[in-house]
Amino acid sequence: MEAIATREACGLTLAKLGRVNKNIIVLDADLSESTKSIIFAREFPERFFNYGVAEQNMTASAVGIASCGKVVFINTFAIFATGRTWDQIRNGVTAGGFNVKIVGSHGGLSVGPDGLSHQCIEDVSLMRAIPEMVVIVPSDRIETEKVIEKAAEYYGPVYIRTSRAKSPNVNNEDYKFEIGKGNILQDGSDVTIIACGVMVEPALNAAKALIEKKIHARVINMACIKPIDKDMIIRAAKETGAIVTVEDHTVIGGLGSAVAEVLGEEYPVPLKRIGVLDRFGESGEPNELFKKNGMTAENIAEEAKKIILRKNR
Repeated sequence: MEAIATREACGLTLAKLGRVNKNIIVLDADLSESTKSIIFAREFPERFFNYGVAEQNMTASAVGIASCGKVVFINTFAIFATGRTWDQIRNGVTAGGFNVKIVGSHGGLSVGPDGLSHQCIEDVSLMRAIPEMVVIVPSDRIETEKVIEKAAEYYGPVYIRTSRAKSPNVNNEDYKFEIGKGNILQDGSDVTIIACGVMVEPALNAAKALIEKKIHARVINMACIKPIDKDMIIRAAKETGAIVTVEDHTVIGGLGSAVAEVLGEEYPVPLKRIGVLDRFGESGEPNELFKKNGMTAENIAEEAKKIILRKNR
């Protein structure tokens, strides 16, 4: 099937679930054409509510709707879904343990020309810090569909980040997503590359390039960042001795930090975190921004080679 953006996969899956689960309610903040919740809205207008540019009100309303036994999916850009509404999410959604799913689209540098105001590179950090919040960053159409389905089944707050750009399929059609579990896409014994979201494809491409250097990299798709798959990380550390993380997000508080916490407490090995360093995004084409921030397949491969030297010292 043709590659599509994870935001579109989310919209299509919500509509599919809406046909069988009448308790699913979808909210948006005047961005349904972009988040693709419009797909659900056109089919189920009686279960779709547009709050306009009032994300805080939308999130507070989601708590009330969920308290009536509904499964509520909030949709808006990640920068608004997590930043503008953090108070309502913390004190309303999660403190109360309500069945609300927050979908933040247009996350990361892959938003491109929209620039720093809309390139949310802190959303995973913000959501990960909130107690009892599940945090997931799917990598392609296949995984997004599985994630949305699982989120609808799971009772409690979930944050899901989707992307604007199209994502090639990196998972098999029979892939099964489980909350708290990673997925090994390629095995290897020399180094492990752990990636999420749109960075999974360049991680796989880096592993292919490393094979030419007789370096065998294990590639893990760690879509679920909280709760994270500690067992898989520890096993990778023991079996490969070095780890590189890759994310379209700040390296502060995201996937790289989550992996570092596990390694620091359980099994320390050399670690390199690839992502946005302590800086804001900027306007530009996604590939240009990835190159500038060292987030290309070529750079991942180079960092993997460097970290192998570190583990062999």
